[in-house]
Amino acid sequence: MNVKFRIRVAAAVGAAALGLSLFVSPASADSETRQIVGVGSAATQDVLNGLGNAIPDPDNIPDNQLIQSYDATGTTPVTCRSGGTIARPGGSAAGIQALRNDLTNPSIDCVDFARSSQPPDGVNTPPLTWIAFAKDAVTVAVRSSSVLNDGFGFTTAQLRDIYTCLKTTHNGIALKPLLPQAGSDVRAFFLGKIGVAESQVGACVNSALIPENDGTILADNGNVVPYSVPKYIAQTNGVVIDRHGLAVLTRVDAAAPRTANGKLNIAFPYNRDVFNVVPTARLAGGATPDADLISAFVSASSKVCAQTAVIEAYGFGVIANCGVTIP
Repeated sequence: MNVKFRIRVAAAVGAAALGLSLFVSPASADSETRQIVGVGSAATQDVLNGLGNAIPDPDNIPDNQLIQSYDATGTTPVTCRSGGTIARPGGSAAGIQALRNDLTNPSIDCVDFARSSQPPDGVNTPPLTWIAFAKDAVTVAVRSSSVLNDGFGFTTAQLRDIYTCLKTTHNGIALKPLLPQAGSDVRAFFLGKIGVAESQVGACVNSALIPENDGTILADNGNVVPYSVPKYIAQTNGVVIDRHGLAVLTRVDAAAPRTANGKLNIAFPYNRDVFNVVPTARLAGGATPDADLISAFVSASSKVCAQTAVIEAYGFGVIANCGVTIP
């Protein structure tokens, strides 16, 4: 029985004695109750919640599930298994830093892995390992009623000109481009793919209080907005709150963001792998191997990689390199 397990057993017994339900949900709980706990990327928070509900805990305490994953936004602070608290990490970089803080300050004892939509950051103190588990992609969305919904979409060159305000009309309609507000992962990824620096975003682009992946903000037939393909699929699949409204996803450089059966096209040009980041020392051969982390994430036969139906239900693409470690 490991230390995390003993602490959760004690917490569960104490809660039962008081007639309380300790566990609320992996996304909204104020305290940790599962064997391995993750924080970080907003891009993968929903699919990790789904995986957390699908993967059983071999120790069966306290709610028979293995993975708990805090959303990037919500109440803060969150309570750690040590009894202390940390500010809720909001995004990949913050989640990775929270994991590093945990490793350099063992008394925190809060974070076991970080969700990341970014590749390895080159920092090796303390050593971390990135483990790919799915494919993500971003395209642009327009209103279904718009002449912009023409089946052809846009080229990367056109999108670059739209978001630098060099191109102001398309298909005879005035363009009104939208961009998620500063700090958005979708914003940063999209701008990187079209080759536009933050300083180059044009004055015609509205990014004031524009939320990520919310099609209800497409109020004008000239609106164009970056949109996560997995979020759109998950919304239309009904596994998350559906905010797609009248939004439809467009092609980019003639490539469709989804396949004929509605799954993510892993060959779509604006794609990336997404990762779970774990302490290198807790993998096989490390100083303190953690069987729960290893079984959850490492190798194509890991518990996460085996959940292909869940990964696809949340809109992500299944990848051949699932479970491959990148030191």
